[in-house]
Amino acid sequence: MQVPRWVFIPAAVGAAFIVLPLVAMASRVDWNSFFSLISSDSSRTALLLSLRTSAVSTVLCVLLGVPMALVLARTTFRGQSLLRSLVLLPLVLPPVVGGIALLYTFGRKGLLGETVDVLGLQIAFSTTAVVIAQTFVALPFMVVSLEGALRTAGERYEVVAATLGARPTTVLRRVTLPVVLPGLAAGAVLSFSRALGEFGATITFAGSLEGVTRTLPLEIYLQREVDPDAAVALSLVLVVVAVLVIGLVRGTRSSAL
Repeated sequence: MQVPRWVFIPAAVGAAFIVLPLVAMASRVDWNSFFSLISSDSSRTALLLSLRTSAVSTVLCVLLGVPMALVLARTTFRGQSLLRSLVLLPLVLPPVVGGIALLYTFGRKGLLGETVDVLGLQIAFSTTAVVIAQTFVALPFMVVSLEGALRTAGERYEVVAATLGARPTTVLRRVTLPVVLPGLAAGAVLSFSRALGEFGATITFAGSLEGVTRTLPLEIYLQREVDPDAAVALSLVLVVVAVLVIGLVRGTRSSAL
């Protein structure tokens, strides 16, 4: 298909709209002290906490998202459209609203608060709360990515395997998952990226305790008031991570073609 020439004008404006703020931010970085700014004790602690909790939340997204995507892509039942809408709701829901919902679910006075207290667990304003908040906002990315891959792949190979006598679990393990592995990998990378950048739900549900719940986005927010240079440097770190994530997703999808 030949693209009309006029299309390049709004396309260039859109690209500039995205790129110029990044260039402006990079121009404000104090490169002489860049590494000292991003390697301070608080920054390093926040980064390590973000990486650790994002990794755990990504594992949870895989464990929960794969079955959800399979149910949505391979079954048909009444209310399926409504269920899909609810599953994807965190994609459009303001993160702060998600954090409030989690607080009133797992908080001390929440829906499950008394049950949690009986078990001797403290979820709200803990590292566990960070993982829950990240999983809540990142899970739809796994479901969307994998459900799309499942629908694109179709069911012909699964039908052949079932015809040959393979049990459903064997079909899932030997046929379905290997076929959609690129979609699964892309979903995991996107989930990790979304968890790494999560802010609103985290600060609402988990708070901002250094070494416990203060992830890198929260550290950037706090540093913005006291040390703008550190905030810009840490923001650039997140941008670099995001670019790497996008590269991994594109590489994963390209390998599937």
